[in-house]
Amino acid sequence: MTTATMKTNTGATTYTPKGMLIDGKWVESVSGARIDVENPANRTKIAEVPRGGAADVEAAVAAATKAFPEWARTNPRVRGRALLRIADALEARAEEMARLIALETGNALRTQARPEANVTAEIFRYYGGLAGELKGETIPLGENMLSYTRREPLGVVGAVIPWNAPVLLGALKIAAGVVAGNTVVLKAAEDAPLGVMLMAEICQEFLPGGVLNLLTGYGEECGGPLATHPGIAKLSFTGSTEVGKIMMRAAAERIVPVSLELGGKSPSIVYPDANEDWVVDGIIAAMRFTRQSQSCTAGSRLFLHADIFDSFLDKLADKTSKLKLGDPLDEETDIGTVINEKQFRRVCGYVEDGLKREDARLVMGGMPPESGPLSEGYFTMPTLFADASNDWRLAREEIFGPVLVAIRWTDEDEVIRMANDSHYGLAAYVWTHDIGAGLRAAHAIESGWVQVNQGGGQLPGHSYGGYKQSGLGREFSLEGMLESFTQRKNVTVNLDTPSA
Repeated sequence: MTTATMKTNTGATTYTPKGMLIDGKWVESVSGARIDVENPANRTKIAEVPRGGAADVEAAVAAATKAFPEWARTNPRVRGRALLRIADALEARAEEMARLIALETGNALRTQARPEANVTAEIFRYYGGLAGELKGETIPLGENMLSYTRREPLGVVGAVIPWNAPVLLGALKIAAGVVAGNTVVLKAAEDAPLGVMLMAEICQEFLPGGVLNLLTGYGEECGGPLATHPGIAKLSFTGSTEVGKIMMRAAAERIVPVSLELGGKSPSIVYPDANEDWVVDGIIAAMRFTRQSQSCTAGSRLFLHADIFDSFLDKLADKTSKLKLGDPLDEETDIGTVINEKQFRRVCGYVEDGLKREDARLVMGGMPPESGPLSEGYFTMPTLFADASNDWRLAREEIFGPVLVAIRWTDEDEVIRMANDSHYGLAAYVWTHDIGAGLRAAHAIESGWVQVNQGGGQLPGHSYGGYKQSGLGREFSLEGMLESFTQRKNVTVNLDTPSA
């Protein structure tokens, strides 16, 4: 294996991937083929990982199937304690993890990678504490009958994650699935597998072999066989809506449960009484500019009341311009790079489209620089278009890059209609001093998660998931664990059995 190394003005980040984790062992792919992992900040190769395929999926599912009966019988409190130990170990190596995340994803160390590493430990700690909540209910059917329900694990969970927050998203599926008594086969994103491999390495210190299995490979070659494998009892996928539909069709073929956390085109509605600096800061956070807006929850449609439209945009452009783009491993960097050339060209294509549109005024940003240090990586500029409608391409499609569209509104009913005029429904943001108006809007918006007067990210315990084509099921929460990773069994006992 090639060691991942990048020297910067903050020192060197080094990690040697061990391979894929199957049945407690680190192995190469059956084919022997490998995938290059690139540092998006300078477009250089930093590591190689196995290029898994159908044969590797077969081995991983077999290992998980073998490990399942014993793990399912393990006392839930014992499973919970294993997760708590994993949390402590992740916390102890959080800085190592953060630097690895920054190296491979291009997400800035201070603003994104370090928080992701810290929250990952908290996710394992949160689910470790929920082990005792795997309980059923009794049903009052009469004194002569005992009827109760049990929460039982599903079996082998096939999980697929994307590259934008790979360690955090992988932790959600591993921790919730494992504490509920399932075994897991997780496929990491080929663009950002290293942090997930380190997390699996730490998990394996505290879990029996086969409980967690990790594959690396391309979607069609590795993720596809995992989705269609007859030994998979549950599919859990985070990624694009297009691939989510493929996963749903695969689940339908075998009638297995599926949970999907998919795309978004989230609205931010700013009322006329909220033309203040703290709201500008909230819009920057909600847009996820410091993650290059590579987030399904990015508030990429900004509905500004006409009375404050121009003055608010001036403040937004001024504050955003002060964010520093640069080396993701530099502590002074606020914004890093998008993940790869394909995504870089996609974002640039949307910006070009906006620049050509007559009724779209460029407020800030534009095309990335063609010379200088930033041209060496996949750096894109925070970009804002104004004076545009809710009906054009940039206001309807998920760009997954730092391109924000600002739209005027005057009528409350009309802005709610525009906010809901999307096949997405993942997140939304409302900004106002009038809490009644804020709650009315929150209740009327068709999204699984609405924040009022804040634009932060998800926290453990938050019931997170989408409406419409933004997905099915919930994560981050107790109910997400129970609904997505267990099944309910009813047992009824006749207490008036005649004596022998």
